[in-house]
Amino acid sequence: MNRIPRDTAVDSSTAFLRNGYNFISDRCRDFGSDIFQTRIMLRPVYCITGEDAARMFYVPGRFTRNHAMPPTTLSLLQDRGSSLTLTGEAHARRKEMFMALMGPARLEQLVTIFEEEWQARLARWQTMPAVVLQTEAEYILCRSACRWAGITLDDGQANQRATELAAMVEGAGSIGPRNWKAQLLRQRTEQWARDLIRQARSHPRADPATPLDVIAHHTALHGHGVDYRTAAVELLNLLRPIVAIARYITYSALALHHHPEYRDRLRQGEEDLAEQFANEVRRFYPFFPAVGGIALEDFEWRGHSFHKGDWLLLDLHGTNHDPRLWQQPERFYPERFKDWDRSPYNFMPQGGGEYSHGHRCAGEWLTMEVMRSALHLLTSHMTYQVPRQNLSIRLSRMPAMVQSRFVMTEIRSANPP
Repeated sequence: MNRIPRDTAVDSSTAFLRNGYNFISDRCRDFGSDIFQTRIMLRPVYCITGEDAARMFYVPGRFTRNHAMPPTTLSLLQDRGSSLTLTGEAHARRKEMFMALMGPARLEQLVTIFEEEWQARLARWQTMPAVVLQTEAEYILCRSACRWAGITLDDGQANQRATELAAMVEGAGSIGPRNWKAQLLRQRTEQWARDLIRQARSHPRADPATPLDVIAHHTALHGHGVDYRTAAVELLNLLRPIVAIARYITYSALALHHHPEYRDRLRQGEEDLAEQFANEVRRFYPFFPAVGGIALEDFEWRGHSFHKGDWLLLDLHGTNHDPRLWQQPERFYPERFKDWDRSPYNFMPQGGGEYSHGHRCAGEWLTMEVMRSALHLLTSHMTYQVPRQNLSIRLSRMPAMVQSRFVMTEIRSANPP
């Protein structure tokens, strides 16, 4: 039986917060191992990295997300009763509902709305001395997501909901004031979502059903409806990740700024480049550092024995930068995806595993469609300047973001070629 390396620290919580996205990969490299044991929040945890670790982690039915992340993080990113906290048939049925919302027609509808909202906002940007892309993208995505879901918002409501939904993502990886603020805002947002569910259930279902209708009238196993709170949680779990795509849009603009040679190629519609570029943005830039799971069964991996109830943390960021999987991983190079084998275990920007029977993010296709659309808008429908600003990204901040949130000036509309 192989011995698992153990971190000598009594507790690594502070080190995890300090090292952020590099915590697991740095220690795995130091130990010369894809696994080590430590304590976080005084709980024993196994930290793992790499493609083989991901294959082990995403075996269907092996792990549950319940109690696998801090309660304050869970309440902001998923909350009790959500699909990612379910297992077995209950999870499969809830996942089926979300996957049904990701069909080609639904995605095309959302992208069309997103482009309309972007163009409307672009007219306003041209009158402004400077624009913060991250904040503007959150507003556009909030309006787009709500319109698509069948929710009507005026400008004031859109600003409020965008602020609340974005705060949930902002506060999820922190402790202290940033998290406390997000928790307070979450309570207000959840009450709004419950009211929407009640209204949807009190009216005949639309034809075709909007995403709001689908969630409001979803039935769990054995034909039982879900309670108002759970339905509201799942509505937020649809809207909030769409608003979170703003981070990838900001990272896309940053990548275009640092690698302007791709701008003309994207504008000219070079085959498959937009998809390769969007994938490289998701691989290269930090989103969330790790995903946790609590073992539901005893199992063995690489000669190590694990037991029901063990807590494991899978390194997402480190796997996406693993030099065994990616040549020159710290180089931004979209063309690497020309020959990618499309493994769901070596590229995990939003988690890994299979869509059909695992916990892989149901919104990944939606993310890609919105990112491709944003790239087209940034390169072909507008011009802008990038003034001097702090464009650094601190990997100790979770979730990470461009320090300045990407400021643009001298914005002008441009007709596509």
